[in-house]
Amino acid sequence: MASPTVKPVLRTDYQRSVADYWNKEKDPVNIKLGEVDGLYHHHYGLGAYDPAVLEAPAEVRDQAIIAEMHRLETAQAEVLLDAFGDLRPGAHLMDGGSGRGGTSFMANARFGARIDGVSISEQQVAFANDQAVERDVADKVRFHFKNMLDTGFETGSFDGIWTNETTMYVDLQQLYGEFARLIAPGGRYVCITGCYNDLTGGRSRAVSQIDQHYICNIHPRSEYFKALADNGFVPISVVDLTPETIPYWELRAKSSVATGVEDPFLTAYKEGSFHYLLIVADRI
Repeated sequence: MASPTVKPVLRTDYQRSVADYWNKEKDPVNIKLGEVDGLYHHHYGLGAYDPAVLEAPAEVRDQAIIAEMHRLETAQAEVLLDAFGDLRPGAHLMDGGSGRGGTSFMANARFGARIDGVSISEQQVAFANDQAVERDVADKVRFHFKNMLDTGFETGSFDGIWTNETTMYVDLQQLYGEFARLIAPGGRYVCITGCYNDLTGGRSRAVSQIDQHYICNIHPRSEYFKALADNGFVPISVVDLTPETIPYWELRAKSSVATGVEDPFLTAYKEGSFHYLLIVADRI
């Protein structure tokens, strides 16, 4: 009998280019912030920053700014996890596009949940699994070199899934079709994402600059809600986090780890062409 065909994780030239980008990525804005306390994130921050960090003595000012930026990005992850509410003991969650694992470790610590993270970056998967061993949670938090559009996990095996600034790399219909397969009825999907405001037309120049910087494809806001509805998800909460993320970007622009993309983000947010949304949806 013929063996079943194993599908490759990377199936398109675009996916290979994205994987190559993140395999090579060693951006100080991610590494230095993670070194503050060992939680490595790949997302932005929420909340007002302490202006005192800008007045710190010159020899420690940048260190203070980086620590404050890390506090804001960890606060963002807390907002995402808050959206899951109370989970049953032993809940099973998936981190779609898990990066270096920061939010997965926070979820395990908060809920005692089993976490499976998936990423198309083999380097990030290896880094995150090493972190799991160091944290002595490798039996509950595991990271996989998988494509979140077709994970191969068992149908209905998850109580919830989140994506944190990763949906701009994939087709939303395919993504939510797979998530609808994976999440048991009554389970929850939580998303934080940047999306362009299609009420004002197409992508603005600033949004296009963000796309170019991260080799991503930012979706229009309306596309999220259509794809969710088409795949059996009912949004129960939608929060515009744009005002809460602007301070992070203003502080980042003053830091040594600025990458040059700060101005497009601030321009897009302030002109209203780009929104930073929290979407919470239940699987019916």
